[in-house]
Amino acid sequence: MSQPHLRTVVVLAAGEGKRMKSALPKVLHPLLGRTLVGHVLTAAAPLGADRTVVVVGHGADQVRAHLAEIAPQATPVLQAEQLGTGHAVRIALDAAPDATGTVVVINGDVPLLRPETVAALVEAHEGVGAAATVLAAEVPDPTGLGRIVRDADGRLEQIVEERDATPAQRALREINAGIYAFDATRLRDALGKLSTDNDQGEEYLTDVFGLLVSAGEPVAVHVAADHVETLGCNDRVELAALRRLLRDRVNEAWMRTGVSLLDPDTTWIDVTVALDRDAVVDQNTQLRGGTVVGTGAVVGPDVTLIDTVVGPGATVLRSHAVGAEVGPGATVGPYAYLRPDARLAEKAKVGTFVEVKNSEVGAGAKVPHLSYVGDATIGAKANIGAATIFVNYDGVNKHRTTVGEAAFIGCDTSLIAPVEVGAGAYVAAGSAVTQDVPPGALGVTRAPQRNIDGWVARKRAGTASAEAAERARRGGEGAWAAPVGASEGEAIHGDAEAVSPASGAGDTATE
Repeated sequence: MSQPHLRTVVVLAAGEGKRMKSALPKVLHPLLGRTLVGHVLTAAAPLGADRTVVVVGHGADQVRAHLAEIAPQATPVLQAEQLGTGHAVRIALDAAPDATGTVVVINGDVPLLRPETVAALVEAHEGVGAAATVLAAEVPDPTGLGRIVRDADGRLEQIVEERDATPAQRALREINAGIYAFDATRLRDALGKLSTDNDQGEEYLTDVFGLLVSAGEPVAVHVAADHVETLGCNDRVELAALRRLLRDRVNEAWMRTGVSLLDPDTTWIDVTVALDRDAVVDQNTQLRGGTVVGTGAVVGPDVTLIDTVVGPGATVLRSHAVGAEVGPGATVGPYAYLRPDARLAEKAKVGTFVEVKNSEVGAGAKVPHLSYVGDATIGAKANIGAATIFVNYDGVNKHRTTVGEAAFIGCDTSLIAPVEVGAGAYVAAGSAVTQDVPPGALGVTRAPQRNIDGWVARKRAGTASAEAAERARRGGEGAWAAPVGASEGEAIHGDAEAVSPASGAGDTATE
């Protein structure tokens, strides 16, 4: 019975990426939820390699820190001087002296590479017992890429970098994708024979193939089914193009699983996002990080969700959320902002121009508009009137506010934490609450109103206001009269959603 092949993965991530013109190492530039090197490591992961070595150089500390977060099992190895890809692989193997079997080498800037393609390369390599196998692709424009040079029988003769290629070789459209499989023993031997006799004065890993061919060793070419997978990234224009290609791939995959994307061209979904069947994503929407969207939920248009969970049947419209949880059937927006640890229970509502941070909004509770909710617990079916502020910060510490089940907070109220409004309690509009309101009580902190008759005529004589007041006093057009049938303490705002409990305190809120 044959023994399984031992495998080592080497990722080349030492380059500066000068054309990116960035303080950030090239391999750390983000692309729909992962960095460039993160995508490469994900593509190689299903191989189940015994070890993964990442060669770092430019911005080594930053790359090491990133690897510790996303791939702690990977071993970073420093290439202090970037003396070529061959030199980089030699350093990597020096750090893995017991590596045998297959060594897979991948450039760190090919984010569209699929795991299936890497697996197919390795399978082809190990299946024929090749000393080395290169992944190749037929591309429309090979400019800037190394060419695959074959002999008259179609066998690999050498890989030539464009700067070292003849005019005839530059006309070839079969290119080297920068992804290889090697027999470890024969690779070590060939690396020791590399020279720097080339335009760059570097040790080219691709020269290993010519050395193996000259020594009569079997080498092979495996052609990728889709050349798009092999595209690398050298500047921000290419990065943007790769982002669009990956967006299209991700969006198509989600639509084929039963998710509706109403405008895929303006929908950007990170590869780390999860969506359930029958979710609907409208135009101009970004779903990022660990976001999850449940069955039948509607997200968008104009929504950004980062690390946010949206429950089944919920709706998020023209809003921004980070680290939040939107419960089943809940509604958010338009123009709401859910900050970290904002948690909405089933059928809760957070409406227009509402900000919620580190707070729970209970089942069926409503915060319809123009409010700030910070460090609060709002009970089920409570109603928070417009322009309510949960005053949570005293300049040094944050404090918490609790609003009980079915409590009713009037408009333009400040709840000054720490404070508790009991279940079923009411707070009159315009109050600044500094003491607890017992269950079922009415909290009022408003100063009595007084009217100074004739003030406008004396202080604003000759103005439009004074003229209108004079007409009203004379009983002319536009005269004011108290609403017929209005009871004491009731206010009429002409707002279809206004609620005016007849408590005698003028306590008013909106739903």
